Amino acid sequence: MPRVLITGGAGRIGSLLTERLSIDYEVRSFDVAAQEPRDGVETVRGVIGDLDAMVAACAGVDAVIHLAGIPSEALWEDLLRVNLDGTRTVLEAARLARVPKVILASSIHAAGFRTRTATALPAESAPRPDTFYGWTKGAIESLGSLYSDRFAMTVFAVRIGAFQATPLSEVDVPIWLSPDDCVRLFRALVDTPVTGFRVVWGVSANSAGWLALDRDVGYTPADDSATVAHLAAPSDAAAHAHLGGVFGALPLGKPHW
Repeated sequence: MPRVLITGGAGRIGSLLTERLSIDYEVRSFDVAAQEPRDGVETVRGVIGDLDAMVAACAGVDAVIHLAGIPSEALWEDLLRVNLDGTRTVLEAARLARVPKVILASSIHAAGFRTRTATALPAESAPRPDTFYGWTKGAIESLGSLYSDRFAMTVFAVRIGAFQATPLSEVDVPIWLSPDDCVRLFRALVDTPVTGFRVVWGVSANSAGWLALDRDVGYTPADDSATVAHLAAPSDAAAHAHLGGVFGALPLGKPHW
């Protein structure tokens, strides 16, 4: 049974993966927040910037799913400390603990200024961030590439889309990631024999989408935002202009939430 460490295990995506992956994997959940005990899950409290704590958390695991971080626009200094320095610490800890695979939570917003293309846009397209937040996600992709190339680690960077039960607004419809497909994606990345560095889109099989899904890693999404698009609130024309929607108009460095 694979052993998986999930950082940010108490977060929105982390709590879902901790619960669902623990059915088939040995899961260790790491978070700065206190966590409720859960059968089959080992919980660890700490900060991702603490190298000693991260090395200990990485001990004996087969893969790290790194979700911990600031999930939206924020102060520049905070984004650097948590998203950049924190991710470097996680990658370094994984290297020191000889973890063969790290799965990084990147974001659609690493490419948020991309505009719709006539053909499906591959995930390996260069970053076009829409915010300081998006820039940090593009930066951790390149950091993952460095660690993969220098230390022969397998590193996947997942450009996660609109992770919601249903799309909240029209701009979320093409980039929706359903909870069930989120589990399918991370399960595929843990299990796949594919090695090396790779960027993948974290979205469902959306009829309205224009992002190229990576079938090579074994991800087979089953949900389509077309079935729930009628629940999405209207979005103005400006929000539709870029992949990142309204993020392209957010004040840089100002906390969004």
